[in-house]
Amino acid sequence: MPDALEKFLIGELTTPVHPDVVAFADALALACPQVPLGVLFYGSVLRTEDFEGILDFYIVTEDASGFTGGLISRTGNLLLPPNVRYAEFKVGQRILRAKIAVLSQQQFKERTTLGTLDTTLWARFCQSVRLIWVRNAKAADMLLDLIARCVTTASCWAALLGQPGMTAVEYWQSLFARTYASELRVEKKGRGHSLIAGQEERFAAILPLGWARAHLRYSATGNRLEPVLSFSARKRAAQRWALVGQTGKPRNVARLIKAAFTFENGASYLAWKIQRHTGLDLNLSEAERKHPLLFLPILLKRMQRLRKQSQT
Repeated sequence: MPDALEKFLIGELTTPVHPDVVAFADALALACPQVPLGVLFYGSVLRTEDFEGILDFYIVTEDASGFTGGLISRTGNLLLPPNVRYAEFKVGQRILRAKIAVLSQQQFKERTTLGTLDTTLWARFCQSVRLIWVRNAKAADMLLDLIARCVTTASCWAALLGQPGMTAVEYWQSLFARTYASELRVEKKGRGHSLIAGQEERFAAILPLGWARAHLRYSATGNRLEPVLSFSARKRAAQRWALVGQTGKPRNVARLIKAAFTFENGASYLAWKIQRHTGLDLNLSEAERKHPLLFLPILLKRMQRLRKQSQT
């Protein structure tokens, strides 16, 4: 029997999304070398339905045999997951664009516990998410458990790092400020607040559900909550989080370096980003799309030339 948190998440995971997004996920799943366990959809486009932006998909595989790419790419995904690639999908007159991360069931599970130093998974999947493609009922149950673990871990960290006696939304705001600070992120300060904006009721509902799943007792006075935690527990958590912060940025730098060699269709992604934000079309050749590092000096010079032309 699912617990209260899982019941909440079942409703959220199965909430319908735009059929074009589902069609995109179907195509991605069919193109995998091994039938994946599921495709998760999360991120800003899920929240805003602005299909001019980039969709965020996570493909969860049964094991490493479901990874795509060559030897270097697959090895990179084993050592420092997840690998990310860019893809476009035309449906009708619309072109959808997405970043697709791929990791195995075991890799996902290892990064959803309180003991992990990597906040990447649980900090993202404690947010709203949809399961838009799934292999079967067994896979659906497994993915539900992983998402519930993310919410539970995030809820516990919110309690351990927050001030005693806060509203649920304040606990989440405090937590997201810390997770963003622990990663190498380009978003402006206060980004964590925007993740919650418009979803305050949702986050207020899941915090006590996460605490209940972790058997963490709390008291409530009005809308203020206070988890029952000892001074030593808070002290140990602060020490552990210091280690999370120390390792977070180097880990993300390593991922960026890895992405230079494993980000499939990365040149197309960057060209689209540049065109969207500046109006400049790099007009990549097929060779440039396949070998962006080799042609990087040429691309930089082209970018400079186009910028000068646009200014004149």
